[in-house]
Amino acid sequence: MTEEKYTPEELDFIAIEDETNLETNDLQAVAIQIENITERQRQITAKIQIPQPVKQVWEVLTNYEALADFIPNLAQSRLLKHPNGGIRLEQIGSQRFLRMNFSARVVLDLEERFPKEITFRMVEGDFKDFSGSWCLEPCSLGQQIGTNLCYTVKVWPKLTMPVGIIERRVAKDLQLNLLAIYQRLQGT
Repeated sequence: MTEEKYTPEELDFIAIEDETNLETNDLQAVAIQIENITERQRQITAKIQIPQPVKQVWEVLTNYEALADFIPNLAQSRLLKHPNGGIRLEQIGSQRFLRMNFSARVVLDLEERFPKEITFRMVEGDFKDFSGSWCLEPCSLGQQIGTNLCYTVKVWPKLTMPVGIIERRVAKDLQLNLLAIYQRLQGT
């Protein structure tokens, strides 16, 4: 297993066509780690500290149908009926990349373990595999109680998708997504 870390400059290059208004300094607040699991499988982890208690971060993460309101490139997030009474979520990501429109759809089964973890696994979608977790851990940020938020995803693109482009795109999107959650909790 190899590990790759992108510099902020490399991640900025990946996002040339992004239409977000985030500064490079904002992006540095999110640590990214990429591991090669196999030739075409990657595990990507993103971490950020949020100056809000775990309960508030949890409430934002589990308001599943509101995620598309503030997560960049998430066109749709809606709950579906789960055959066994669990949590099933359909998400569609859409963005313009290299002058082409790209979209990907996943249907995820989620399991919540309040207040520590939300795990998910793809049951249907545009990847061979898409699974992972959100982990929340209380932390002290000076005089303030905060949350260490960690998002880990294992992604295995279908053969028609170039793994290098998908890997860089997912890494960039994770940075933007965690910053969007941070900003949502800060009310900005």
